[in-house]
Amino acid sequence: MLVSLKEAGEARPGLLRLLLACMVKEQSCFALAERGHQRFMLNDCHRPRYHFLPPANWMNDPNGLIQWGDTFHLFYQYNPAGPFHRNIHWGHATSRDLIHWQHQPIALAPTPDGPDADGCWSGCAVDDHGTPTLIYTGFRLPETQQPCLAVSYDGMVTWQKWPQPIISAPPPDLDLLGFRDHTIWREAGCWHMLIGAGIRGQGGAALHYSSHDLRHWKYEGPLLVGDAGQFEPIWTGTLWECPDFFALGDDHVLICSVWDQRPYYTIAMQGSYGDSRFTPHTIHKLDAGDVHFYAPQTALLRDGRRIMFGWAMEGRSEAVTRAAGWAGVMSLPREVKLASDGSLVTIPIAEVERLRGVATQAAPGYVSPGALQWMAIQGAHLELEFIAHPPASGSLSIWLRASPDGSEATILRYDTDTDTLTLDRSRSALAGEVWRDSHHCLLPLTVGEPLHLRIFLDGSLIEVFANQRRSITSRIYPSRPDSLGVALLAEGGRAEVVALRAWEMAGIWE
Repeated sequence: MLVSLKEAGEARPGLLRLLLACMVKEQSCFALAERGHQRFMLNDCHRPRYHFLPPANWMNDPNGLIQWGDTFHLFYQYNPAGPFHRNIHWGHATSRDLIHWQHQPIALAPTPDGPDADGCWSGCAVDDHGTPTLIYTGFRLPETQQPCLAVSYDGMVTWQKWPQPIISAPPPDLDLLGFRDHTIWREAGCWHMLIGAGIRGQGGAALHYSSHDLRHWKYEGPLLVGDAGQFEPIWTGTLWECPDFFALGDDHVLICSVWDQRPYYTIAMQGSYGDSRFTPHTIHKLDAGDVHFYAPQTALLRDGRRIMFGWAMEGRSEAVTRAAGWAGVMSLPREVKLASDGSLVTIPIAEVERLRGVATQAAPGYVSPGALQWMAIQGAHLELEFIAHPPASGSLSIWLRASPDGSEATILRYDTDTDTLTLDRSRSALAGEVWRDSHHCLLPLTVGEPLHLRIFLDGSLIEVFANQRRSITSRIYPSRPDSLGVALLAEGGRAEVVALRAWEMAGIWE
């Protein structure tokens, strides 16, 4: 076994029994974990039901997102031993519609004494002339990171690893802080790859390689190097993880997740690409939820859409997470588009609407300032659409997952005077070791333009999409079982509600 039984038993006694059963019956540990944890998870009010996550244990970055035939494949960073980041494998799931999912056997596991002996870290999937191929980072302690390759000849059920790393070492003339995570594209008959890195004393970097066969690579230099001393318009950090690079409209887009001692987040850079270099003209956060939307990966579908998944990290203590038995959720599948202001935006794919149940609708009207106005809407697994004109000066808030007395609530507030949308978590949980900081993003409204929000509540996950220009993803853990209400509050003046609808959302598991 790749996981010590002592370690597994300490992390979760039930898992030890599952591992022993796996050894005796020679069945899939993953399938056993799914059955063994199913009953335990049913009563977990914080566990999402229409967002993807494994049956139990740790999940982080989405990997290897690809459409193969009529099937979509989602791989992901996974620890079968418990809800903590260690012993990383590649989990695997499949879907016919990007909404409903089936769990598959683990795709990649560490090979003892191999370049991935201590972890199969993030990477991507490509179609190599009809052969599904994974490029991933092999990790060995103390800190060796090498690109590795695996192929499948049986429809992505099992994978054969290339016997040695496809790049033996990073460029010798660079003093790197990291060398991991891969994105690959084909251009002019040649494969191109970016590897996330950080150059000490300079900043994050996306290192550019080329190859004719995916196994022998030539270093082309950095596609782009950030500036760790640059604070405006956005801090770009000292290390870039999980780069993604693609054309969109007249621009190219480089997406990187910023790793630093500061809070993690993901940046999107738009600009021009030529002569193996990328020159950005704009940069912004991809999602205002920072670490709760991290390490996203995209895939270009046959219908022309570019879709994306991101990882929503937990927002509670490690002790609470271990007790829960699971960690990490994927965002909804999103379509990558250009917003009306020309910036990159991600919005839920149209197929998400298939999960909608019966709608509950509030009548249009006005919200007078100063007092909560409760709506006839309740639930922990909802989609809400809210269209309103905020006060000319002041703010309009929608209270979510609110207790009947309003003492516990997550507050989504739009401030007209500052053009700021805030997700306020300060009272989202009255008890528990959870994060209570707030998220902010600028959202100027044009003259006469209403505030238009789509809000997805799913247990402990919240995703907000504002006017198809901004998004905020976060985690909340209400402590009261009756924190299910929705209310409105206007301050500084009267607000007009144009529409408020809600749908109870169905689960996604086939």
